Amino acid sequence: MTGLQLRRPTVRAAGPDAPPIATPALYDVRIAHTRSAPLHNSFSYGGYLWLVDLDDVAAGRLVQGRPLPRWLESQARFDAADHLGDPAATIKDNVIAFAREHGVDDVSRVLMLASARSGAGRASYVFNPLSTHWCYRADGSLACLVAEVHNTYGERHAYLLRPDTAGRAEADKAFYVSPFFEVAGRYLMRFSAPAPRLQITMALRQDGATPFTASVRGSARPATVRTVLGATLRFPMMSLRVSALIRLQGGKLWLHRLPVVPRRPQADGSPS
Repeated sequence: MTGLQLRRPTVRAAGPDAPPIATPALYDVRIAHTRSAPLHNSFSYGGYLWLVDLDDVAAGRLVQGRPLPRWLESQARFDAADHLGDPAATIKDNVIAFAREHGVDDVSRVLMLASARSGAGRASYVFNPLSTHWCYRADGSLACLVAEVHNTYGERHAYLLRPDTAGRAEADKAFYVSPFFEVAGRYLMRFSAPAPRLQITMALRQDGATPFTASVRGSARPATVRTVLGATLRFPMMSLRVSALIRLQGGKLWLHRLPVVPRRPQADGSPS
């Protein structure tokens, strides 16, 4: 791989072909964003993410092979409308269709790392800056990885990646995320396997510099009624909190008079 070499984590995470952990699971995570140009700004926050087998999602098995108890159902839901593809299909079917469109036609199993929709009725909410889909063949080998990026304007874009043996992948930036960066440059990414220790790093390379990096580091626990309840009590409405933090940081940059790059809505006016 050419270009920027991403720094190795202090705790070495497993390569992308390592066997995944048992699902469903919760990752206790630390997420960090660092902007180095044209001014420096960094922030980080803690939280949790779900790792789910999309077959289990379709069957409603979110804890230990069974549904969440009714009194906890409002705290974790995964809807196809919140992810790529046809909202009337399953998330797995949409990921497989996307992979097939990009030349990968042997996906059998999909594991997704994402936040769940939480809250009751119209008050429910979810925001995933990044949803990661590890796509496996029937023999358990990794066929590809789908990185699904969401912005705060309700839009999304998916990248089909083929990581190398170290988990590294590259893709041209093709989607408006931050109002302070043009849709230009190249992402240099690194993904561990969804193993007991997790690490994801995304670095934006523009004009020979690296003005932005984001990272996710976490450790896994089985998703049980007890761990799900504990996570939701510790981080209530986590997606809303993440969305508010990102907007707060954007407001700080705007107050520092960082130039805003106009957004061009997607051609069909809908998420891609």
